[in-house]
Amino acid sequence: MLINQLALVPETEINRISPSQLNRVAAALQKQASRDFAPLWQVNATVDAFDRLEDVPVGYWPLIVVDDVPDAAGFHTDENGQPFSLIEFSDSWSLTASHEMLEMLGDPFGNRVVSGKSPHPDQGQVEFLVEVADPSEAEEFGYTVNGQLVSDFFTPRFYDPVTVPGVRYSFGGHIEAPRTILRGGYISWRDPVKDEWWQQTWFKGNKPVFRKLGKLTGSGSIREAIDAQTKTVSRLAASGPSSKSYLAARTLTARAGESTSARADEWRAQIERLKGANPAAKAFKATATATGTATAKGTPTAKAKTKSKGK
Repeated sequence: MLINQLALVPETEINRISPSQLNRVAAALQKQASRDFAPLWQVNATVDAFDRLEDVPVGYWPLIVVDDVPDAAGFHTDENGQPFSLIEFSDSWSLTASHEMLEMLGDPFGNRVVSGKSPHPDQGQVEFLVEVADPSEAEEFGYTVNGQLVSDFFTPRFYDPVTVPGVRYSFGGHIEAPRTILRGGYISWRDPVKDEWWQQTWFKGNKPVFRKLGKLTGSGSIREAIDAQTKTVSRLAASGPSSKSYLAARTLTARAGESTSARADEWRAQIERLKGANPAAKAFKATATATGTATAKGTPTAKAKTKSKGK
């Protein structure tokens, strides 16, 4: 089975990301990808942190943290058609990084569609763009991994034709029926009858609304065009730091930091005890002592041998 290899890389000029912070977020994304996403979607991935774009090995798909995303589109493909994502920096940038990672793993090239019944009452069978984190993308539906706030995502059962009791439609269990969105989320589809793209969004108000995008133009992927229209990364960067979920994650991170600091102190103390004990030297002395004892008990000395010969 091929493994998707992702690289988390800072390319910020104004906001500095420390190596410690970068590694902590990368570890959280790796755990989310392996523990939470892979069993549901059958997609395996590695997520590694790199200090510079120059350090990223060939063949890795980069998740690049920048100060600002000019066109507000997180997902892109390079000149060779390979995916990369831009993550707008904020205090809660781990949430945006998780969102982009999940959608890259669910649809690496931004053109995957799945057929299903349209949410719009005047439409029939349509083609949904597979964006696994969009319907429940709001920070209030996120959760923490290693003390880092990460995004919720839907499962493959999200496209089921009917609602079935007990079925898990999103990882966090917030989505309770197929092809439905939560406050702060959206879903996109193409109506093949009129060759037009539509969305159902819930960015404000008390209920979702329909939005017609029309025909998409441009040479990029479908998801690039949708992202530019919806401005997901900028919206997450703006809303995340003030959310209750982020504040709860910060509290959890502080508590986790106390635990990891205590554990680090224990490791250092153990290392110092091992240095003081010098087990290698003690083992050598023990071996030498054992050899000497054996010689004294079982091997005649030179003087004894000489005396024996005189007899």
